[in-house]
Amino acid sequence: MVYGYIRVSTAHQNLENQQLEIERFAAQNGIHIDKWIEEKISGTKKPELRKLGKILMNQCKEGDLVISTEISRFGRSLIMIMNILQYFLERNIKVWTIKDNYRLGNDIQSKVLAFAFGLSAEIERQLISERTKQGLVRAKAEGKKVGRRPGQKSTYYKLSRFDDYIKEEFLKGRSKSSLAAELGVAPATLRRHIKRICCEL
Repeated sequence: MVYGYIRVSTAHQNLENQQLEIERFAAQNGIHIDKWIEEKISGTKKPELRKLGKILMNQCKEGDLVISTEISRFGRSLIMIMNILQYFLERNIKVWTIKDNYRLGNDIQSKVLAFAFGLSAEIERQLISERTKQGLVRAKAEGKKVGRRPGQKSTYYKLSRFDDYIKEEFLKGRSKSSLAAELGVAPATLRRHIKRICCEL
């Protein structure tokens, strides 16, 4: 399957220019676009809250090709783009972009890139964690109360913001392992959260 992925940030913007550009590229290279994924949503939104994650990343299979006008269509932050590209490359899904001329696929260079993307994303996560810890230490040193009060149970969990999406996918029969991989958590973490929000596994 060949997918054309086009995105603009607001409902007032037009998707037509991106689609025409991909159609011209496909015609020049003898490629037929089997399916279009179109969305009008900010690239700052997490992939799992967009068609990019809900449809494209779930439907793509090994050997499929995703074409976009430029790599920035996938997201607004470097770490988000790296995670998305890593997801595709680890599954041998090709990603081509027109303006910046990326041709990522099942070759040694792309595999090296996938490793680099994964390593960079992990380093960024560690840096974020370290900054958070340092912020908590500073807050405590300044006498600010942090964390829950003794005996108070948490009302917000790591996956809380995905509750509606998790319920929807779970009720569809989506496997917990694939959903956990998409959300970037261990399967056990997802199982515990599903038990909290659905009362049963």
